[in-house]
This record gives sequence, C-alpha cells and structure tokens, in this order.
Amino acid sequence: MAAVAVTLVFWASAFVAIRHLGQDFSAGALSLGRLLVGSLCLAAVALPRGLPRPTGRQWVTIVTIGVLWFGIYNVALNEGERRVDAGTAAMLIQVSPVLIALLATLFLGERFTVWVGLGLALAFGGVALIGLSTSDGSDRDLLGVVLCLVSAVVYSVSVVLQKPLVARLPAVQITWLACTVGAIVCLPFTGQLLDQAADAPTSSILWVVYLGVFPTAIAFTTYAYALRHMSASSLGITTYLVPPLTIVLGLLLLDEAPPTMAYAGGVLALVGVAVARRKPRPVDRPAPA
Repeated sequence: MAAVAVTLVFWASAFVAIRHLGQDFSAGALSLGRLLVGSLCLAAVALPRGLPRPTGRQWVTIVTIGVLWFGIYNVALNEGERRVDAGTAAMLIQVSPVLIALLATLFLGERFTVWVGLGLALAFGGVALIGLSTSDGSDRDLLGVVLCLVSAVVYSVSVVLQKPLVARLPAVQITWLACTVGAIVCLPFTGQLLDQAADAPTSSILWVVYLGVFPTAIAFTTYAYALRHMSASSLGITTYLVPPLTIVLGLLLLDEAPPTMAYAGGVLALVGVAVARRKPRPVDRPAPA
C-alpha cells in the first residue's frame, strides 16, 4: 500500500509538472530530458544488484514496454497537455482499466461479459463528453484529447505485458531497462532539448529533474513492485485517485481546472470503468441429494 500511495502522488504531480513545462520544452525534448534523468537514477540503484539477464522473449517484452510506455506515452501525453489542462488529461488516462479489461479478453482468454461491454460504452461516452467540453471550436483541444487517449492505449498494453515480467525479474531492473529504451527512442530530440534547456529558467530545469527522479524513477518502480504483489485489475482501480489529486494540485499550483462539463465526463468514464470491472455473483447451486 505504501508503494501504491507513492505512485499515485508522484504520478498526479507529473500531470501538473508537464502542463507547467509546456511553455519551455517541446513534447519530445521534455520526454528525453525526463527519461535521461530517470534512467541515470535507476541505473545507480539497479546496477549494484548485478546485470539483469532477461531471456530473449523477456527482452522483446522489455523493449516493447520501453518504446510504448516510456517513449510514445511520454511524447503523446506531453503534447496532449499542451492542449488540455492537467486534470482533463488525468481523467482521460483513467479509461485505461477498461482498455486493460478488453485486452485481457482478446489476448488472455478472459470472457467478454455484458458488464465489460456496458463499461466500454459508458467510459467512451465520458471521453466524448470530455472532448466536447474542452473543444473551443477548433481542432486544437480535440487533438489534445486524442493524444491523451493514445497515451492511455499504450499504457494499457504495457501493463498487460509487464505483469508476467515482474514475477521473474526485479521491479527496479525492469523499470531501468524500459526507461533506457524509452530514452534511446527519444534521442532524435537531443538538439531540441539542448537548445530549449539553454533558454529555460533554472526552475524549469529543476522541474524536468523532478519528473525524472520522482514520477519516473521512483513511481514507475513502486508501481512495478506493487504489480508484483497485486493483480493488475486491483492495482488499476487504485489509479482512480489520480484525477482528483491532479485537479487539486492543478488548482493550487497552476490555478486551472477542467471545464464544468469535463467533470461530468470524468465521472461517467470512471463509472464505466467500475461497471467493466464488475464481477458476476456466483450462482448458488443446490447440493446433490
């Protein structure tokens, strides 16, 4: 539970930090800076334990997670938060548990129930409402919603892929390897990072370091640790607390909040998630005579 609490607080703060840094760093440059710091911090903890020795199949999974969760996720979310506020972005990411349920049905052989179908419909209805409420008549905010949904999709795929890994490899080593892969994916943004860091105020550079150390190195490791000791669905439910935490931090630090209708969309999306996770009650059968 301590690992879950650390993860939730740091991830909620990340949405606010990303929104704040949107004026000083482009999406790719911010992703690279965050991942480089995170990779260095994780290496300092992971390497003294010895070099990890994943199998060939595990390497494929780690590289896939690194490209998706650390590479594409960060770039898409950073760009999305240039167009929508931090609280809205956090609410959009929370459709992930529904997507995880759908992926489990498709790839893990779980049964697609009526509750999953209804939950999907409600959750995406909430997403549509958020998209409409944040639209200002142009395509700018709608693109932000789409980019946040891309982040939710790659996050969901990565969680499903990561679950078998954490049962066999230490969480910190998985996180370090995947974070390093993500940093390599973002290396084309090196020029942008150097130019923008030279022009950015010291406070913004410190915020980038914060993103790398706390929401990345620490929070992703505590999440992987919690995933090792909890089911993916149970852990996914705890992330419902991220949007309210993000909204409070956004009000305090950025003086911004989602549009009123976006709250309704967020509630509808979370209701959809809860419905999709509903388990049918076992039917009591009479004992044989």
